[in-house]
Amino acid sequence: MSFYLGLDVSDKTTHLCAVDGEGEVVWRGACATDPEVIATTIARHCGDVARVVLETGALSPYLHHGLAERGLPVVCICARHPKGVLGTRTNKSDPHDAEGLAQLARTGWFKAIHVKDEATHLSRTELKVREQLVRARQAASNQLRGLFKLYGLRLGKVTTPIPCR
Repeated sequence: MSFYLGLDVSDKTTHLCAVDGEGEVVWRGACATDPEVIATTIARHCGDVARVVLETGALSPYLHHGLAERGLPVVCICARHPKGVLGTRTNKSDPHDAEGLAQLARTGWFKAIHVKDEATHLSRTELKVREQLVRARQAASNQLRGLFKLYGLRLGKVTTPIPCR
């Protein structure tokens, strides 16, 4: 029998819910938000997994890649899509959200999103860090120019060569 899992992810804890092909809840649980721990928990409680669904968020690339590396059929969906469905539930909580995501996994009523690979995330991180460093350097330069003006010193235009890679 195949199971469909929904993962409601937060920084420290991930709530899991597994449903069967008929939509009956067969298992609920929670574990640490770590791909190894989640994969071990799923393997212990659910044998054959047809689909694992999690919403987009800060940890979704990390979890998506980690779970896929461990052989789980993981799908990341846009967090706005299930908001309407999950918002209609009477008790809104992390375990209930996990159940709603499991039901979406079972029915296939979701739009999967593309999770960028780790190399793309690394390139973007490098670009964003460089952008922040350039802004910090410019802010420090402007601050010093303003402080020197208090004492009547006017600095000319300051240029700093930035070596290209």
